[in-house]
Amino acid sequence: MGKKQSKSSPEESAEYGEPRQFDPNFKGPLLKRSCTDIICCILFVLVILGYLAVGILAWLYGDPRHVLYPKNSTGSFCGTGQNKDRPNLFYFDMIRCATSSFNILANPANGFQCPTTQVCLALRFNWIFYFGGFDLVNGFNAKEIGIRIFEDFASSWPWILLGLLIAMVTSLLFLLLLRFIAPVMVWVLIVGLLGAGAYGIWHCYWEYDNYKKKSAFISDVGFSTDLKIYFQVQETWLAFLIVIAIGEAILLLMLIFLRKRILIAIALIQEASKAVSHMMSALVYPVITFIMLLICVAYWGATALYLATSGAPIYKVVALNSNNEACKKINASHLCDPLVKRLILPRMPHYLQRHCLSVVRELRHRPGQCTLAGAFASYYWAFHKPADIPMFPICGSFLRALRYHIGSLAFGALILTLVQIMRMLLEYIDHKTREAQNGCARFILCCLKCCLWCLEKFIKFLNRNAYIMIAIYGKNFCVSAKNAFSLLMRNIIRVVVLDKVTDLLLFFGKLLVVGGVGVLAFFFFSGRIPSPNSTFRSETLNYYWMPIITVMFGSYLIAHGFFSVYNMCVDTLFLCFLEDLERNDGSAQKPYFMSKKLMKILNKKNK
Repeated sequence: MGKKQSKSSPEESAEYGEPRQFDPNFKGPLLKRSCTDIICCILFVLVILGYLAVGILAWLYGDPRHVLYPKNSTGSFCGTGQNKDRPNLFYFDMIRCATSSFNILANPANGFQCPTTQVCLALRFNWIFYFGGFDLVNGFNAKEIGIRIFEDFASSWPWILLGLLIAMVTSLLFLLLLRFIAPVMVWVLIVGLLGAGAYGIWHCYWEYDNYKKKSAFISDVGFSTDLKIYFQVQETWLAFLIVIAIGEAILLLMLIFLRKRILIAIALIQEASKAVSHMMSALVYPVITFIMLLICVAYWGATALYLATSGAPIYKVVALNSNNEACKKINASHLCDPLVKRLILPRMPHYLQRHCLSVVRELRHRPGQCTLAGAFASYYWAFHKPADIPMFPICGSFLRALRYHIGSLAFGALILTLVQIMRMLLEYIDHKTREAQNGCARFILCCLKCCLWCLEKFIKFLNRNAYIMIAIYGKNFCVSAKNAFSLLMRNIIRVVVLDKVTDLLLFFGKLLVVGGVGVLAFFFFSGRIPSPNSTFRSETLNYYWMPIITVMFGSYLIAHGFFSVYNMCVDTLFLCFLEDLERNDGSAQKPYFMSKKLMKILNKKNK
């Protein structure tokens, strides 16, 4: 026991396993490995094949015209075929639609449709209610807005692409410059937080002192739905003062006792920037991932559209006059054929034949992180950088992940998906039973939602680090997750500090990119910055905010893609750094692989 305690640092605990021992044969990510989680790989392939089969069946039996075009009472589509010149649907009696929309029992029987005759027209109309009757006027056409927006995109797309290019260059420069400006930025942000906290304390005390002199107590206000009233009593500002003071004290204590760990985090951030500069091909990976995701989403959307419109339509009879004796026998279960105007029911009154309604039946029926982790791990375990870095590390890591670890990647994604399904089911139960819930039930559901949210965040964190260990050692998902969790728990304080410092820095970077490009786009598309091209004028835009929103949204996606690669690099180097500390001691036989700056911070050196 004494030998274990002499080797363990204060952050290490036997509860989370023993520190890794020196292995003279370990030189970075293992090349000799075998397939992992084969059962999950087979299940994943079967799911993909089943997904393709569902898509083929949907394409064979689906008809997207049910979604793209309206349909009249006879089952014909408006705007195509024989009704090509009549694209709009006209409801004969809008009162029927208004009254049936509030009838909860009648809507399912009617197929959630309006029980009135519907015909295709060439013009678009809206109904205006006036003393129980109508006037017919030209309606608001959403197609016109769509055409105007399309015209805006058609005239401004080169400048939108230019804005996205500026966002990409800004993100790249920010990541590459972090190796030089990371220490300054981190300390400026920390000092800024301290300054903001100090101002908050002063302002809260000033407000508290003012309302104290006015003898404004919360007991004089009582209960009120107007929240502004509570900002006019001294107790509110006293509470704010206490909370901000506690936060300021915690931040000061962290600076005092965790200063060395903050320096380690800054050094790892700088090292990550250096690694990205040596492997610029890693920055292309988010583009590949985005294209693959776009293909999957497009396939899913098309399949869902065809599935939703597959099956033959069902035409049912709706009794519009419930006072008639013959109509009382109609219970929305009788079928009819609208094309031949014949009801599949004997002795049906003739005037009911016009009210057949159509109901369309519905058929109810991740490897990027591992690739980047393997490449960045090969960078850390190269003793002489960049000379010892293997050629094309991204390609080699991608091929290893694709050949050996598809099952492990699918296993981690499956666990995360199950948790997300549980969250969705809980939200569905909450939505359906909200009116019948009491205070205790709402409290229990709120606690369950909070627990599942925390579990999802933990699974994402565990998956990320498990994929790093898979990329390095080639073990299966469960073993890799256990080893990663144990390694992180033996260094939990360093984990927390690095995570928060990295999050703070990357959040500031995203804010810088999106905010800067957004402001530039606003001044350009609003006409405050003149266009250097005479073919484009901001005055010709119908809605100048659409290009601005597009540029800002695209800038966020670009910044998120670049920074996700950088964040993965930081996490990978951090796990390698922790293993370097446990495996090696700086001797000639067991030298450290970390940078000289990290060794200087830890007062270590290679002999």
